[in-house]
Amino acid sequence: MKKLLLILILLAAAAAGLVVAYKKMSQERETGKNGEAPVVADSRVKRAADGALTLALDAETQNRIALQTVPLAPATLAREIKAYGRVLDPGPLAVQVSDVVSAQVALEASKKEWLRLKRLYENGENAPKRAVDAAEATFRRDEVAWDAARIKVMTAWGAVFMPGVGLPSLLEPLVAHQHALVRLDLPAGETTAPPRFARLFALADSERPIGAEYLAPAANVDAQAQSQGLLFLVKSNAGGLRPGQALIGFVQQPGEPLHGVMVPPSAVIRVAGKAWVYVQTADTTFTRREVLLDHPTDAGWLVTSGLKTTDRIVVTGAQTLFSEELKSRIQVGE
Repeated sequence: MKKLLLILILLAAAAAGLVVAYKKMSQERETGKNGEAPVVADSRVKRAADGALTLALDAETQNRIALQTVPLAPATLAREIKAYGRVLDPGPLAVQVSDVVSAQVALEASKKEWLRLKRLYENGENAPKRAVDAAEATFRRDEVAWDAARIKVMTAWGAVFMPGVGLPSLLEPLVAHQHALVRLDLPAGETTAPPRFARLFALADSERPIGAEYLAPAANVDAQAQSQGLLFLVKSNAGGLRPGQALIGFVQQPGEPLHGVMVPPSAVIRVAGKAWVYVQTADTTFTRREVLLDHPTDAGWLVTSGLKTTDRIVVTGAQTLFSEELKSRIQVGE
């Protein structure tokens, strides 16, 4: 009897231990489950009534990241056509112009000799008719060679590059790359009256314009562009333009100037191939807005749509705002 009672007591103790162990395991499992749940960062991104995403930053956070905003200033810019082009190699032009000059020198010499012999013959002096005829033939041959050299330059480059007053002084700095000769081709179907000026941008430096003076229409049509070509001269080649370098040009046009706001470079961020700025919509809220950077200037970009002079944009801390925007969408632990 005592033995049976002892067995029952041991069984009851074992059952109680199992119950306690099960509860403890259940608690540990629940704790572990809760520990694996993702921690959601406090979201600063909200959706406004118009559907736009806004980023909320209190004044303390703005001070911490040194956020700065400015009101947009109105701006105007001469009407322009966007064109694409390249820096031309002045070497072939220099060679062809040199051929014209050489032909002209030979022509002047042969003409002078022919006129001298002709005058002697007419005065009955020692100048046989045969010598006069030979000198005239040389003169006529040199005249044809001079015309051919001139036509070659005009066909390839246009009449503006015909040898004349001031052309040698233009060629020397071109060959030395102190000046640069540029060809711009307008978009297909676009035409323009002779402009006075163009602003050029190298593809490697799309934020620093280079001034160029209009010279003449191109003498031929580009095989690919199939549109009007224009020649410009960069007189101060401080940017180090070299033959073959690709350029984007903005050719001035007559008419009403473009009106918009000036967006400084520090305000622009680029995401997924597009340009954006952060607009301050209230004291503590900001909205990222896409902008079109079609009109670069020395001070930034003239933006003609999507922004108003009543807007304030972020000029210091725009990239930090974008990082905060991304961070607010992340669930830590996912």
